[in-house]
Amino acid sequence: MNRFCSKLIVSLCSLLLLACTDSDNYAPVTDISRMESIPKNGMHRVAKGETLYEIAWRFGLDYRYLAVRNNIKPPYTIKQNQIITLRGRYSEQQKQNNIASQESSVKPMTAIPADFTRHEKEPNYSASGWIWPVQGEIIKPYSAANKGIDISGHMGKPIYAAGAGKVVYCGAGLRGYGNLIIIKHNSLYLSAYAHNRLTFVKEGEWVKKGQKISEMGNTGTDKTMLHFEIRRAGKPIDPLSLYPGKIA
Repeated sequence: MNRFCSKLIVSLCSLLLLACTDSDNYAPVTDISRMESIPKNGMHRVAKGETLYEIAWRFGLDYRYLAVRNNIKPPYTIKQNQIITLRGRYSEQQKQNNIASQESSVKPMTAIPADFTRHEKEPNYSASGWIWPVQGEIIKPYSAANKGIDISGHMGKPIYAAGAGKVVYCGAGLRGYGNLIIIKHNSLYLSAYAHNRLTFVKEGEWVKKGQKISEMGNTGTDKTMLHFEIRRAGKPIDPLSLYPGKIA
């Protein structure tokens, strides 16, 4: 009887361990929080190839705040092993004053001048009149956890730039996004396109509204889709708030 009980206990423990292991291995990738916590020391050492925009996106910060806090001037070039201070005194009133100042300076630009180069100035396009990057069903709406919307589609479906701007990130270095493209439209607004199968743009490239920038994929997630985010002054907002009509 004692031998039987011992075998039964061992079997139950094995089943519990197996269940825990399976749960860890098959947890949906989309449940992973895409925003990382700021380190306790409030600092970040720049890794090879990292950009200021990438660091700001990773920690949910405004790239302009990081630039001012670390005395980094446009075009916001940073170097490997440079220490970026992520925390500092920056009151809510200072933040709102900065946003208001930036909003008043944004003027509509309908076309990219032929003589524009990546070294001249930062994009300053209006955030109105954007198009949907892809047509499809919204399978996961915006929330504090999702930080964007997930749009369904098939592998290889074309993804288009929602608005004109400059590509400030193109890579797979941000946790939970797979192959990701971030476009800067003006000093306040950035848009992001995640889980791409293929990308057709590179960092520093200027893009037009409606330009094909990638193809839909499932990198960094468990299903084929586009994860579409918009951030204003570093904070995620519901993409639906910028569009007059619903996605088709």
